[in-house]
Amino acid sequence: MFFSIIIPLYNRPQEINELLESLTHQRFTAFEVLVIEDGSMHDARTIVERYSDSLDVHYYSKPNEGQGFTRNFGFARAKGDYFIVFDSDCLIPPDYLSNVVAFLKKTPLDAFGGPDAAHESFTPVQKAISYSMTSPFTTGGIRGNRKHLGTFHPRSFNMGVSRKVWERIGGFKLTRLGEDIEYSIRIQASGFKIGLISEALVYHKRRTDFWQFYKQLHFFGRARINIYKHFPRELKLVHFFPAAFVCFLMIVAGLNAWNAIAGAGCTLAFAGNILLLAYATLIFFHAWARTRDTWVALLSVAASFIQLVAYGLGFMQDFIKRVIVNRR
Repeated sequence: MFFSIIIPLYNRPQEINELLESLTHQRFTAFEVLVIEDGSMHDARTIVERYSDSLDVHYYSKPNEGQGFTRNFGFARAKGDYFIVFDSDCLIPPDYLSNVVAFLKKTPLDAFGGPDAAHESFTPVQKAISYSMTSPFTTGGIRGNRKHLGTFHPRSFNMGVSRKVWERIGGFKLTRLGEDIEYSIRIQASGFKIGLISEALVYHKRRTDFWQFYKQLHFFGRARINIYKHFPRELKLVHFFPAAFVCFLMIVAGLNAWNAIAGAGCTLAFAGNILLLAYATLIFFHAWARTRDTWVALLSVAASFIQLVAYGLGFMQDFIKRVIVNRR
């Protein structure tokens, strides 16, 4: 079994250095690495070439097309039986490929995904963001979880597909805005077997500050509507939760403002504040139980609220623009 690890790269030379360094410690060594520079202004050729003695690594540079089509560029040049896609901000544990091989020998899959977690070297903000993206009390709870709602869709930060999948249905049809979900849906619709390998864990840095995180999650909210335009049945009730949370926040804020201006004692405002406090408290103690770090737990409350608000606003923006307005 031979693997081709495909890494799209856009203006992140330091990240690819850390990712390639982590790959030099893999216990299973039958793999190649393809790094595809997607029109970056700050290329990483020199950094990648440093690893030519320790990895079977290949560097390519091409005009900017977005991550989906850049992965296709790598697929077309890969030699592996399986293609594994990582985001450039991931760190890969030494037993990643060993765990994948052991699983696939027992349970053959045509495509797979794995969970993500925070590495001990991450900053407190990155650990908080990781919590919000994996917590059962946010939209992140369905990722990397055997008991997730609905069908499991591998995500492109940690995604593997067999050569058979590539040869039969090709690669990504979208280059951004939910391209990995669209691909997963199409793989499954073609009769291929998809599964979660819970031992195929990666450490995913995601974003380094809350503003970057907000922009990323706003994009994710918009991506869900893009998926809906291609696969209407894939829009589930759970996807409306962040938008409902945003509406609830706006109502509570309005009631509190009315109380402050009119001097009223609105019980609905009080009830809304209690619910928000209870939710924040639940997140805090759950995050603390996971991390045993009070500061990370406090930041996790902020990260969770940012996640829901950003996703909800992005979802609402494109739902109104692309679904409601376009129907008129």
